[in-house]
Amino acid sequence: MMYRQITLEERYNLSLLRRQGYTAAAIARILGRHRSTILREVRRNRKVCDGGYRPQLADWYARGRRSRSRRNQRFSKTDLCRVKKLLRKKWSPEQIAGYLQRHGILRISHETIYRHVWVDKRKGGDLYTHLRGVQKQRRKRYRSYDSRGRLASKRHISTRPAAVETRKQIGHWEVDTVVGPGRPCLLSLVERKTGYVVLGQLNARTTAEVNRRATQLIRKQQRAFKTITADNGTEFHGYTTIERATGTRFYFATPYHSWERGTNENTNGLIRQYIPKGRSMAHLTQQQCSTIAQQLNQRPRKRLDFRTPE
Repeated sequence: MMYRQITLEERYNLSLLRRQGYTAAAIARILGRHRSTILREVRRNRKVCDGGYRPQLADWYARGRRSRSRRNQRFSKTDLCRVKKLLRKKWSPEQIAGYLQRHGILRISHETIYRHVWVDKRKGGDLYTHLRGVQKQRRKRYRSYDSRGRLASKRHISTRPAAVETRKQIGHWEVDTVVGPGRPCLLSLVERKTGYVVLGQLNARTTAEVNRRATQLIRKQQRAFKTITADNGTEFHGYTTIERATGTRFYFATPYHSWERGTNENTNGLIRQYIPKGRSMAHLTQQQCSTIAQQLNQRPRKRLDFRTPE
């Protein structure tokens, strides 16, 4: 027979029968319980100061103990090790929770994972260092005339096909450069519908380097490249060379309107988990860039219902 927790109604009856002088054995017969159940209930949930048994207080004691027990035993060491492993792969708590639930591995909330991370930090652990915490630093623009990216014949983003905006079609990309101290930097290409990332190492942030590396990356991919949307950096002023070499079509966002290329801006934030601001890219190789891209493409994404871009 399956054991049933004592209900609040039973606790009220137990209290009343005790006051009337019934023994534990007699109360057990009346309530249809085992005598040891009644004895254990009174012993565990009576008031400490006077030993009295009060039904509402007893019920509160029992619920609190049950809640603490569930919280402490719900996740095993194996479960937490799995979560830690994914945190160290730079997955966010929300990505971890969604991925584990989607694949039927474990039901755990992202709030619980965050609590575990902060407990680990208080104990001297380093899990928190793998969380995404890069804040964009913005500065005011005081120039009255916007001269950045002035180039004749550039296609403005407003002339881009409507299908690009809906994200229902694969093959529309955004491009940007991620810079650090010194000349070396990297080129990031991200597909708008899937969030698939391609990264390339650049020796310098120049038109020639961007043309060379972008052409290599696009030709190497088996995925479609129909359009590419760039910001107004001068490194993209040789875009016609890339168009002729790859058959793709470039469009340019409005200066200082970073939200028009939100997918790329968000992706650059993810890249900063691996290459923090202020870190030199002088020793960054193409192989390392490809490894970072692979890790990003194997992360589950909430907007993809926790599937991966890959």
